[in-house]
Amino acid sequence: MESEWTVSREEIVAALSWTWSRLAELGVSLGRDEWDLPTRCPGWTVRDVFSHMIGTESMLAGRPHPTVDVPDLDHLRNDIGRFNEAWVIERRDRAGQDVLAEFTIITGERLAALCSMSRDQFDEEAWTPAGMATYGRFMQIRAFDCWMHEQDVRAALGRPGGLTGAAVRVAFAEMATALGFVVGKRAGAPEGSTVVLAITTPEGRQRFDIVVDGRAKLVSQPVLSPTATVTTDLETFAALVGGRIDPAGPLADGRVKIAGDPDLAERVATHLAFVI
Repeated sequence: MESEWTVSREEIVAALSWTWSRLAELGVSLGRDEWDLPTRCPGWTVRDVFSHMIGTESMLAGRPHPTVDVPDLDHLRNDIGRFNEAWVIERRDRAGQDVLAEFTIITGERLAALCSMSRDQFDEEAWTPAGMATYGRFMQIRAFDCWMHEQDVRAALGRPGGLTGAAVRVAFAEMATALGFVVGKRAGAPEGSTVVLAITTPEGRQRFDIVVDGRAKLVSQPVLSPTATVTTDLETFAALVGGRIDPAGPLADGRVKIAGDPDLAERVATHLAFVI
């Protein structure tokens, strides 16, 4: 049976197009100093977040990796992090509008390339940050990653938005792939327990129902009497699954509400982060 969170090639391409266009619009509006604002990504400014996205899309377009020295930095925890940092370092001294111009060019090229791919090419086996899968799976991760970075930029600028449309649909689909692990392994939900994550969005409420039966897994049928429920808004949920904020803050100020078994609900709320 096909999951309700399955997304198509057309949706993934639409999500990338929508997020990239919104980021470009944000970039055009930025003053010189705003490019240097720190984001929730450790060590990265707004300019650096754009540079990171340029780097990944440049790599996918077959452009050579920068030949720059990457120093040992506290926020670099693995080889992927060091790989990504090189693109950021290469652009750190460039004007924000120059970085934006490059972002617009490379995302335009990538969008054209994706639109020209056949279904067979999209379904070809490929390396992804989540392991070997398909090229389409990689692009779903890319759509989620870019949407997350749009949220990082918006948080730094104090300009919330980007919480509707195709990008959100694909972001939810990507989140769905990790929530069984989050609830079962990270939060340690016991056998026989059930957890509901309820997320309010400008387009209505979305929910994830997780049942622990041998292992924790997402189910398509709503759980009627969950052991624990965590309710929050999409902006906060994205920050939590991305590990961008300390969960204690939204739990204390009411942005995250828990119900049912308080210990399990709190463990889930404080262990949502799964983004590398």
